[in-house]
Amino acid sequence: MKKILKNQLSIVVLTLFIDSLGVGILLPIVPLLLADPESSFYILPSGVSVEAGYILLGLLTATFPLMQLFSASILGQLSDKFGRKPVLMYTLLGSVISYVLFALGISIKSIPLLFLSRALAGINSGNLSVAQASIADLTKPKDRAKNFGLIGAAFGTGFIIGPFLGGKLSDPALLPFFNPTVPFYFAAILSLINSFSVRFNFTETNNFLNKKPHIEWAKSVVNIIKAFQVKNLRLLYLTNFIFFSGFAFFISFISVYFIKKFHFSQGNIGDFFSFMGGWIVFTQAVITRQTARFFSEDKVLKITLISDGIFIGFLYFVQIPWLIYLIAPFIAICNGLSFANMVGLISRSADQKIQGEILGINSSIQALATLIPPVLSGFIAASFTPETPVIVASIIIILAGILFNVLYKPTPTPAHIKNY
Repeated sequence: MKKILKNQLSIVVLTLFIDSLGVGILLPIVPLLLADPESSFYILPSGVSVEAGYILLGLLTATFPLMQLFSASILGQLSDKFGRKPVLMYTLLGSVISYVLFALGISIKSIPLLFLSRALAGINSGNLSVAQASIADLTKPKDRAKNFGLIGAAFGTGFIIGPFLGGKLSDPALLPFFNPTVPFYFAAILSLINSFSVRFNFTETNNFLNKKPHIEWAKSVVNIIKAFQVKNLRLLYLTNFIFFSGFAFFISFISVYFIKKFHFSQGNIGDFFSFMGGWIVFTQAVITRQTARFFSEDKVLKITLISDGIFIGFLYFVQIPWLIYLIAPFIAICNGLSFANMVGLISRSADQKIQGEILGINSSIQALATLIPPVLSGFIAASFTPETPVIVASIIIILAGILFNVLYKPTPTPAHIKNY
């Protein structure tokens, strides 16, 4: 039984790794495509201002969570109704198409094709809620925080390998045929292999198939409103929303910040995110699982949320490049612990039969949280400086921590969860 559980978890984690790999590959490349006229990757026509490039970068970044916002709860419902396996398999095939489209968009310098690719990628990334539900299916509530830590480990690994691949496979100095499209074709191949792995090796985990006759296609928007009306979850959802909003400000323009302040190349950016990803993996694989043995989720969150915001704020004042590598591990540790324990706390507060729906709601909230900041970041960077979104991120995440510390009150675990 333990071997079956391990195999099932491995496939889910691999699926999430493929998702994060695609995000990681983008990080060192996209800012150079739209926000650095001095780069050979730059695809905007002459006459387009740098400020316009910042705004386009923000809009392109926001396209992904916009589509994820609508897809997350739909995919969660589909997995509750038809099972986790088919949803995971078909979304991976969709990821293959999105990677290929992005590579083609770079090749022909088509901004609309880049937007189409990111829209499709956002739809498929809604499978995060399905993967979370699969882990919830397989795991006892008391073990969920540490097993949800595997999600963070998968994303962290993607943030190690993805930026590294993006930086190296796009560098013609290493091999003449390397260019900005190569990493995306590579990711497409990995997604295709993983879809076959799900098809032939993954066993359905959902034993409570929902017999509702129809899918509520606009449920994500309705659920966001409903989420904040659920007494034992609304504070958690609100905290998660604010936390992800702040981190979205950070991720959206930290690469541009490095380019403008330290003249980073795509390789330098990839190396930074790979370094930070390594610490996220260590956090989720080791630190999260150890802290779960001694501390409840809420006690961890009361420390890590505020600390995460403080360490991100430190980056704003750095004047020497090597200092960012001193600060990055603390950001990764706090972020990794916050993510795993927040999802664990939400899952533990929900009925076992609707894990897909509840975690789909949470994914929709995260998508909404990461939708607005990139757009605002583009306009803020254009109006002020590329560094400004970093300090905005710090303030917002600290606000999430203060809110949670002041308002959160532990509630008794429901009987149906205690006995599971």
